[in-house]
Amino acid sequence: MAHPIRLQIMALLTGASMTAAEVARELDLTHANASYHLRSLLSGGLIVLAGEEKIRGGVAKRYRYDAARDRPPQSPEEKGSLYAALGHELIRRSALGRWSAADGPPAPGLLGDGEFWIDPKTWRELHSTIATALRDLHEAARPAHTPGTIRTSTTVAMFEMESPDER
Repeated sequence: MAHPIRLQIMALLTGASMTAAEVARELDLTHANASYHLRSLLSGGLIVLAGEEKIRGGVAKRYRYDAARDRPPQSPEEKGSLYAALGHELIRRSALGRWSAADGPPAPGLLGDGEFWIDPKTWRELHSTIATALRDLHEAARPAHTPGTIRTSTTVAMFEMESPDER
């Protein structure tokens, strides 16, 4: 997952199942490159097969991202790679930010960051609230370019940290 293209593919596959050719067209990739990344995501269990269809005498596989199967990175190496890729992806997405729109100003952006010391009960409650909001976003996602939808960016990373006295 820790590759900017794979993060973009997973975002696309949240709203709809797609073939390698559709992913390639949407992201301006070669079919071979899209297929390579889809195979990597599939073998890592990050996307699922959503069916097959006959196209011009061949069979095209459809893939879908299933957020319910997602798991946080486990090792320090996975975390470092993923968060570096997310950082690059945030830079790319922020360049696409809308500051004005024909139908009026867009909703304001939202940014929060910090290291917080909070009691465990509050942490669990807030974690659950944000996890529910993320599930709602994934369920509300529609295929790219669906009329009446807007393109948005959401990135959340929440985890407990070691305290200095635990080292």
